[in-house]
This record gives sequence, C-alpha cells and structure tokens, in this order.
Amino acid sequence: MAEKKQLDDLSERIQQIGIADGFRLLCDLHPGKVVFSTSLGQEDQVITEIIAKNRLPVKIFTLDTGRLFYETYDLLAKTVARYQVEIKTYYPTTDSVEKLVAEVGINGFYESVEYRKSCCHARKVEPLKRALAGNEIWVTGLRSEQSPNRQKMKMLEWDAANGIIKYNPLLDWSMGQLLDYIQDHKIPYNPLHDRGFVSIGCAPCTRAISPDEDPRAGRWWWEASQKECGLHEAAPAIEK
Repeated sequence: MAEKKQLDDLSERIQQIGIADGFRLLCDLHPGKVVFSTSLGQEDQVITEIIAKNRLPVKIFTLDTGRLFYETYDLLAKTVARYQVEIKTYYPTTDSVEKLVAEVGINGFYESVEYRKSCCHARKVEPLKRALAGNEIWVTGLRSEQSPNRQKMKMLEWDAANGIIKYNPLLDWSMGQLLDYIQDHKIPYNPLHDRGFVSIGCAPCTRAISPDEDPRAGRWWWEASQKECGLHEAAPAIEK
C-alpha cells in the first residue's frame, strides 16, 4: 500500500499540472501498470479522447455485463473506430452467471438490494478484479457531483478493496465543463444521454430522469439505497 504522505504529495503535484501531464507522470512512475476502465459514459469518453489524442501508454478496458443497452455496444464500436485504440472487454464468467440466475432468477435483482448487489458482483465486480489484477494505477471517470458518496473521494486515493491507487482526473469537473468539452472536441457519446439518461448502466437497471431529479435517480430506480454497485466506495484513511 502506498504511504499516505507519498500519495498526498503525488496528488498535490498532479493537481498542479494538466490532465495529460498527470497521466504522463503516473505512466512514468508506474510504466505499463496504468489502466483505465470505461463504461462509455460521457466522462469516460472525454478521458478516452485525452488518452488517444496524446498517445498515452494507458491500457483501456470495459466491462460487458451481458445486459447493456444496444446504444452502448454501438458506441463502443464507434469509439474504437474513431480513436484507433484497443478497448479490451471483460465478461462475467459463465459459472457465476448461471449460479446467479439459478439462485435468484433472471430478474431477481428487482426483489431486494441484496439480490441486486449479488448481480452487480457477478457481472461487474468480479470481472473488474480480473481487469485490475497486476496493475498499479486505476483511472476512472468519477466526478464528485455524481453522488454524495463520490463527494468524499479524492483525485488520487488508495482503493483498499482492489489494492490499487485510483486516479480520478475529472473529479472536480462540473457537468457544464464536461458537456462543453464534448461539444468543443466533437466527442462521440451515447444518444441515450439526449433522452434523459444521465447515468447509464445495464438496461434493466437504468431509466431516464426528469431535470429536477438527482443524477443517480435513474440507476436502480426501484430501490432506496446509496445507488452504488460496489465498484466504487469512498476511500478509507490510509495509515502510514
């Protein structure tokens, strides 16, 4: 585990330079060990554009849960073609999905938070752990505006659950900044965003929201919870 002071010093240094330079610094410090997880959301599309435009040595991957929107798959194909980058896809194991469906049913996640989290674990959390294995820096598109849990996060933090340093380069970006960047750079994005889908996950678990709703209201809309799947938790303090 990285010591707290070292991580805090590195975080402060990164915040004083641009995102592309922040990437270069981390790639120099952790050669071949920097990996970016994209869900093809607007934030992730911006990061993919930055990585591709600057030819940064960052590995990119995505998680295919098996229950994504068609529009997400279409955007994946368009993104690879546009930026000429490899986006490796990780899938849940056949055994884990078969076991999940046998125990709770094909749509059992609607019945309880526990069942929903077990579905997220099989389809997202376990594949993520395989994707992160052997790496040292995990880049995400998290923004503090997205949820109360994410307001507690730092731009550079230790992810204890996965034993890796997490880098959130867009953490302080507003939605306005994000949309302006996408427009200015003509970045391809999921057309569902134009139909009220702010946060896009699996098709059965995502709905459009109204302008006055919380950005995460469309995720697991039938339950009252923290609206997280287990991939991202607020980082605990790091002991030196």
